Amino acid sequence: MIKDCKICGVTDSETLKYIINHPFPAKYIGFICNYKKSPRYLKFDKLKKLINVNKKKSKFVAVLVNPDRKILEKIQHLKFDYYQIYDCSPDEIKKIKERYKKKIISAFTIKNALDVEKYKLYKNISDIFLFDSKGYEKSMSFKHSLIKNIKFNKKVMLAGNIQYDDELEKYKKIADIIDISGGLETSGLKDISKIEIFLNKIKKLY
Repeated sequence: MIKDCKICGVTDSETLKYIINHPFPAKYIGFICNYKKSPRYLKFDKLKKLINVNKKKSKFVAVLVNPDRKILEKIQHLKFDYYQIYDCSPDEIKKIKERYKKKIISAFTIKNALDVEKYKLYKNISDIFLFDSKGYEKSMSFKHSLIKNIKFNKKVMLAGNIQYDDELEKYKKIADIIDISGGLETSGLKDISKIEIFLNKIKKLY
């Protein structure tokens, strides 16, 4: 049952304020902290300034790909509620969680059923499971049906080339949270009109 959404890859204050102040704000807002290949990557100084706002009802998510100690130390005092982590072992994530006292979204990039099975290694250290495509900075899809019939012990966040005008009802039996980024953009930039449509569609699923 979909109850929440995450808008990822926010890079400007206008978009951020719009989401936070929306009548149905995204519960989770993601910022790309260390993955420089992404066009949505934010240098530290810009990131620090951007998220120094009143979050209101939203939770801020640091999106991290195999983060090193340097970036973790730099962002530890910023207003992040969750660390969304790709490409780290369970032991690495456990150490990060214990050291920085953040909730963890363990992100899995999926191509086949074997990739899905990896979640079992992370079930004791994750607060949310995120199932994404192999695309990283590119908007790619995976077969969402691969996770449809699994009973997870955590909330499930679903990403992978989801579009603002998709029939979101088709994800209701798969995920608790829809994660969208490129699907809310026009010419590589977040589009307020698409965000408006998407947030209202999510609200109707509650």
